Amino acid sequence: MRNSFQGFIFNGRETSEQEVEMNSEIVLEGYLYKRSQQKKWTSPVNYKERLFVLTKSRLTYYEGRAEKKNKKGSVDISKVKCVEVVKNGTDQVPCQNKYAFQVVYDTNTLYVFAPTSESRDQWVKCMKEGIKNNNHILHKYHPLLWSDGVYQCCRQTEKLAPGCEAYNLFGGITSKPLPPTPDTQKRPPPPLPPETFRGDIKEDKENIVIAMFDFHPVEPHDLRLTIGEEYVVLEKKDEHWWKARNNHGQEGYIPSNYVTEKKLDNLDQYEWYSRNMNRNKAEQLLKMEVSLVTRLRYPVCPNRTAPTTAGFSYDKWEINPSELTFMKELGSGLFGVVRLGKWRAQYKVAIKAIREGAMSEEDFIEEAKVMMKLTHPKLVQLYGVCTEKRPIYIVTEFMEYGCLLNYLRQRQGQFNADILLSMCQDVCDGMKYLELNNFIHRDLAARNCLVNDLGVVKVSDFGMTRYVLDNQYTSSCGAKFPVKWSPPEVFNYSKFSSKSDVWSFGVLMWEVFTEGKMPFESYSNVEVVEMVTRGERLYRPRLATNRIYTIMMACWHEKPEGRPRFNDLLLGIGQILEGDF
Repeated sequence: MRNSFQGFIFNGRETSEQEVEMNSEIVLEGYLYKRSQQKKWTSPVNYKERLFVLTKSRLTYYEGRAEKKNKKGSVDISKVKCVEVVKNGTDQVPCQNKYAFQVVYDTNTLYVFAPTSESRDQWVKCMKEGIKNNNHILHKYHPLLWSDGVYQCCRQTEKLAPGCEAYNLFGGITSKPLPPTPDTQKRPPPPLPPETFRGDIKEDKENIVIAMFDFHPVEPHDLRLTIGEEYVVLEKKDEHWWKARNNHGQEGYIPSNYVTEKKLDNLDQYEWYSRNMNRNKAEQLLKMEVSLVTRLRYPVCPNRTAPTTAGFSYDKWEINPSELTFMKELGSGLFGVVRLGKWRAQYKVAIKAIREGAMSEEDFIEEAKVMMKLTHPKLVQLYGVCTEKRPIYIVTEFMEYGCLLNYLRQRQGQFNADILLSMCQDVCDGMKYLELNNFIHRDLAARNCLVNDLGVVKVSDFGMTRYVLDNQYTSSCGAKFPVKWSPPEVFNYSKFSSKSDVWSFGVLMWEVFTEGKMPFESYSNVEVVEMVTRGERLYRPRLATNRIYTIMMACWHEKPEGRPRFNDLLLGIGQILEGDF
């Protein structure tokens, strides 16, 4: 939004476009607050009082008083798709104006805050009158704010996600229906499609999905997916495995993260769209592919790799050990030996053999069913367990480069600050998902994160310390925790929460930016407890900027309530990587 005025410059002077705009017939004018669209943080400093001026052609806002105002941005009325009141949920906004409305245009949403409900209604009514002849009005909109990385109404995490509630442009103005566009006046409606196997279902667009990856069935009840083909979703009882039907009438279960809804505004269906690409990664990709001054003639994007699934198939968590092939040993962990293996001689997996007496087995077996449902691109996927014989086997996603701690130590001097921060971003993304699902890790550290062949870092072994039977992880009072990664409320009261995970994440960031050093180095656990209790914290690593160290220090606030959430940390890290500060 900022500096969006595209005026002409001649001899250093902006020409008549701005002058014409300022002299246009003013419909409405007044001081309102707007929320920054440039910043990813939404703290009080990003709510600015601005002089808003509405004309028949533009909504413009200025900084300063009316007699000496500086234009900050404007919205072309012809491009507006929706103007509507933001429903309840704005009481906590950090500015004195509490009555919000939204202006949706192009791919942006401008949130504006009025001092009274009457003032807000007047602005909404006048703007609705101004856009009533626009031919791209939204059918649905989001009635609540975009805040903390989600829409508060439907919890969707994509800012361009389609609306969740029907939008009535003429609500509060007139009861007449939307005017037909010129195209619909001239053309008859299209003929109905011929009957297919879908004819017995009342379908809407939300029932139809497009496969983004190939999926090969592993059980008789699975349905094959072919990239680019359409499928009708019949059932969504399990969020990770949907029942679907193909164009040939065949039905079965498909992994929900292999498909995307068929909608014009859904970018996931396009080859060129990379959802989680930041500026730093995009520039590296472009430099590897083409010269930056060359015209792009094809999509430049990393090869899409199929995501992991919640188990190998629908409702399959118990794995037959006879279907596992054991290969080379990868190392030994807290619970026993870890080996590379294959399931049904086809899928590479990591197999952990739990040594007898290393864990509370019965409790873990029950929890494994829950842990398999945790599926995210930045979590190491649990595929299943073998529990009918001893030893118990835990079968997980295989990560080629092993644990993050060794990965850092073996490559010291090869990383710049952006790459190291991207590693932290990956971990934070996975932890944000655990936080949203009310799942506490309890042992977040570089040793419990793994790296795949693409350099993606994923969180592993979440929640496992609850089942450890090992003196190294057990305090004198019976609590299990790694002291050097633990906050005061853990080593004093054994009180775990997502905020104790945040403290551990700050220590993990320190591990990353020291390229694998031991936190508090030569100090014993008892000495670390005394130091942290006195308020001492880890020093700033050489590779960490002051801004990065500020994020670490925020994680190490003495009180849990003073620490940020993982969502806030993720936004802050992204802000640094994008250079947006």
